[in-house]
Amino acid sequence: MPAPTLTLSRESRRIAGLLLLSIVGVESGGYYLTKVASGQERLTDFQESFSRAGHAHAGVLVTLALIIVVLADATALRGPLGYVARLGVPLAAILMPAGFFLSSTGAGTTEPNGAIVLLWFGALSLAVGVVTTGLALTLSGFRREPEPEATPSLSFTNS
Repeated sequence: MPAPTLTLSRESRRIAGLLLLSIVGVESGGYYLTKVASGQERLTDFQESFSRAGHAHAGVLVTLALIIVVLADATALRGPLGYVARLGVPLAAILMPAGFFLSSTGAGTTEPNGAIVLLWFGALSLAVGVVTTGLALTLSGFRREPEPEATPSLSFTNS
């Protein structure tokens, strides 16, 4: 039996390609954190915590977004719901880290500024994206699948 092939929609291929390219940005954040850890960059404890949280969220959410894109295609989601499913988590991968990073900028900052709202918009986007995809996957499990073609079987008889 030939191995199944993975076919992505044009939209999903575009989104997945951009997500893969965004990993270079996550890597540069990791490089920055090595400078922080080695003492080359001075941050308050608050800024260091938010930098780590932003970097971790970026990496995890980009990875989750790649998975969601494939799962959205597996459900054959099209139209507005398809875009919500495919773009909710990638948008969260932008907004949540931006909320962490931008709300902690400025010399000696010890508490978040107004940019923290980006974190909450990202959390909402994440929730909408995963719930849409999760419901679509769950409901697609109730669709009747076409019956597989019968395969010839071998039988052995005593002669």
